[in-house]
Amino acid sequence: MPDFDTVLAGLGDALTLVNLLYVVAGVAVGQFVGAVPGIGPVMAMAIAVPFTFVMSPLATISFLMGVNKGGLFGGAIPAVLINTPGTPDAAATALDGFPLAQRGKPLKATKMALYASVTGDTFSDIVLITVSAPLAAVALYMGPVEVFCLILFAFSVIAGLVGESMTRGLAAAAFGLLCATVGLDPEHGTPRLIFGQFALYDGLPLAPVAIGTLAVAEILRRLAAMRGAARPAVAIPDAQDPADARVSWAEYWGCRATMLRGAVIGTVLGAMPGIGSTAAAFMSYASARQASSEPESFGKGNLHGIAATESANSAVVGANLIPLLSLGIPGSIGAALVISALMIQGIQPGPLLFESQGRLIYGLFGAMLMANFVNLWMGQLGLRLWARVVAAPESVVFPAALLLCTVGVYLSTGDLIGVWVMLVFAGIGLAMTATGYSVVVFVIAFFLGPRFELSLSQSLSITGGDPARLLEHPVALALLVLAVGSAWWMGVRQRAGR
Repeated sequence: MPDFDTVLAGLGDALTLVNLLYVVAGVAVGQFVGAVPGIGPVMAMAIAVPFTFVMSPLATISFLMGVNKGGLFGGAIPAVLINTPGTPDAAATALDGFPLAQRGKPLKATKMALYASVTGDTFSDIVLITVSAPLAAVALYMGPVEVFCLILFAFSVIAGLVGESMTRGLAAAAFGLLCATVGLDPEHGTPRLIFGQFALYDGLPLAPVAIGTLAVAEILRRLAAMRGAARPAVAIPDAQDPADARVSWAEYWGCRATMLRGAVIGTVLGAMPGIGSTAAAFMSYASARQASSEPESFGKGNLHGIAATESANSAVVGANLIPLLSLGIPGSIGAALVISALMIQGIQPGPLLFESQGRLIYGLFGAMLMANFVNLWMGQLGLRLWARVVAAPESVVFPAALLLCTVGVYLSTGDLIGVWVMLVFAGIGLAMTATGYSVVVFVIAFFLGPRFELSLSQSLSITGGDPARLLEHPVALALLVLAVGSAWWMGVRQRAGR
């Protein structure tokens, strides 16, 4: 566990002017891309990862977390103004945000979304700071056998919760692990699946794979579906009744129970690998409607509906880092991209991170809290500007994003092999999405592949390949039983749902 001086030094690093500027830039980029339907913070983070190579580690993760936090609020702006969520998790926000905007109160709706987003985000950050270090200390007692079974359990949960088919989820995870084996065998140094390309001796580069499957595939899909018609929007009036242009303290305080419930739901679900902010938003919305004394008012412009969804989906951001920092397992695509950025900087996430990089981790915590205040400040100042961004033509936005992807990948790899890898995996991402295979599961499995293979090799050495030796590792055996049980249970539920 880091000592008090390390904690203070990390917080001091976060509060420097340079780091503050990176946080401000990240939040601004996040709110901008969130306000443009179809891009979203995950795509922006994937594009930004190669450009962070020249930054310091703290500036890198501060910028990426700013993009993530700003993007989640930014997605609520088009949801309110044009009934088209900028991010999938803002779909639930549109249920009450758009009707409230149609009643002449677009500023009230967007500001309620902003306040609830910052509230939920801050709650989950406090939980992250409180529990991640103790969990990491416990994880240090886990050996290779326990780590192997833990990753298996994570795969079973992610494959079952993401997508509509458990079988396809497991197939996507297996494909991710297969792609992770490209390069030199970590045990014997034997080249595998390089097809004569010496540039692949170190394996498939992280940034091109992530950008290809997450960003370029989505850009190409959106370009193919692009329509020339303008988006009908609810305009923000230049002058209106002050009561309709703001959220009063009484209105905010009246939603406190709804926001607290949403923050708890988002934090709990976010700490579980594979459950995204979209599920948290809709679950929180359903809970708020069930708990309301006027459930019939939901869907007609109820502030509680906006507060419920935005507090829940934003709370997922901090909670996603709990399994990442304590166990080295990303809880979402955003967390997986943070892993790739850390690995580019030569930092290996996991329970040892608190001992080896304690100052960096507490600098990250300080930057995350600072980003919440920047998100609040910038959201207040930039609402009218982001409302204009909503109307940005897709014919300009998506080609520009594709150009940024190509340039970023070339800069991160230094040659064209990275660009080719990106294009190949863009095609793979399109094919997987079209056939119902989860890209999220694939990417997380790809990121965890090297660690999974290493822990498997070490486990075989420790147990001598004898399954009976697992009885000597009760924690690993329990995790293995949970993995099999969760896979069976989720498979049964999916079949029953169909």
